[in-house]
Amino acid sequence: MERRTIGTGALSAGAVGLGCMPMSWAYSGSRQRGEESLRAVHQALDLGSDLLDTADMYGPFTNELLLGRVLRERRADAFVSTKAGLLVGEQHIVANGRPGYVRRACDASLRRLQTDVIDLYQLHRADPEVPVEETWGAMADLVRAGKVRALGLCAVGARGGRRPGNGLYDGTLRQLQRVQQVFPVSAVQAELSVWSPEAVTTLLPWCAERGIGFLAAMPLGNGFLTGTLVPGEGFEPDDLRARHPRFTAEMMAANQPLVAGLRRVARRHGEDVTPAQVALAWVLAQGPQVIALPGTKRERWARENAAAAALRLTPEDLAEVAALPPALGSWD
Repeated sequence: MERRTIGTGALSAGAVGLGCMPMSWAYSGSRQRGEESLRAVHQALDLGSDLLDTADMYGPFTNELLLGRVLRERRADAFVSTKAGLLVGEQHIVANGRPGYVRRACDASLRRLQTDVIDLYQLHRADPEVPVEETWGAMADLVRAGKVRALGLCAVGARGGRRPGNGLYDGTLRQLQRVQQVFPVSAVQAELSVWSPEAVTTLLPWCAERGIGFLAAMPLGNGFLTGTLVPGEGFEPDDLRARHPRFTAEMMAANQPLVAGLRRVARRHGEDVTPAQVALAWVLAQGPQVIALPGTKRERWARENAAAAALRLTPEDLAEVAALPPALGSWD
């Protein structure tokens, strides 16, 4: 199986990691069961999906605590990625990029994760009140101190209007150019999927030119591209999709041709191949530096996602996916 790297770390599955956010944040709270999530993490590691992606804000804090229970036993099996820079309040989220805070946040993450080093430490969002160079410099100090192995940056502006001509990732590219002058960027994380392909023309070329890893967040379109969601079925109030413009019953119905197209491609590869696996294989086909981070909290989906790393789409498959209609839904 193909190996891919971030910084000095080699990933055994190479292409599919595990996005741990849904286990304790942003999706249906009633379905967040710790023991079930733990089994999903163990299953992912067993299958070689060893990049575990979390953040201190997920929960907040509970996601790192959950992973810490696994890492206590299986640290050598995992490539650990977490993030800092966002604080969660009662009704809001704010950025904090002060160097002192970053140092304290890292120490707290290390304790929760029950490890002495973080493989990839990502800046979740830059603080508009703090020059990003100062924040990044503090993160670089953590590498020099041996607490962190590599640094990454999460994209900004990913949903700030998707009309043609908008520089969707201009802000991220400016940040990347600035922080690269301070300390090398090892990875960039941004949304990338069949229904949100914008990073292909902007961020991916920037990463490819510099040999920087690309972590594809939400590669299954928040679950839509799995084909398991029913239009009009609704979501729990705490589920981010309850307020998402593409998850109204009308828009979910209008975007069904995307799922139908993925199903057609899947059938050509075998009756056991799923639309989700085709969606992940499409993401991986975008470049050798791309690592998909599908989120799940169930063993079944962890197995299915890991298997997508072995699925190779043909030029005809890729052409058919490229010809699918763009996703509909207002993002303004």
